[in-house]
Amino acid sequence: MKRKHRRLSIVIVVMLGLGAAAALILTALEDNIVFFFSPTEVAERAPEPGRRLRVGGLVKEESVQKLDDGVTISFVVTDLSNDLNVTYRGVLPDLFREGQGVVAEGTLNPQGVFLASEVLAKHDENYMPKEVTEALKKSGRWNEGDKQ
Repeated sequence: MKRKHRRLSIVIVVMLGLGAAAALILTALEDNIVFFFSPTEVAERAPEPGRRLRVGGLVKEESVQKLDDGVTISFVVTDLSNDLNVTYRGVLPDLFREGQGVVAEGTLNPQGVFLASEVLAKHDENYMPKEVTEALKKSGRWNEGDKQ
């Protein structure tokens, strides 16, 4: 075998090895990817129950309820077009309140209730997830106030 052919064979083997490694990494990461949805996208796309995802929007006024067990909280996330019922078992962030932005991570159960494993509240007056802002603008109910 000539030197040229040997080098070409080595390059091909290395490229195949890199391709196989990339395929294995992407396959492993596929299960850990968490997609972001607004309540409208959840209603339109109906992701399969048990799939891990993030839902963001505003906490609907007068929707926060503490359930009988004293640990589980139920509330509604809205993008002002559609609502999504959320239950969360645990301690909510200090900044969590009605009318504020929130992102919840968890799964959707077969009844269409979002079971949150983590709830993140907005951290300052200027923060709103980009996807939530876009959903509010699409609904025609976004008010930027004095921002330019």
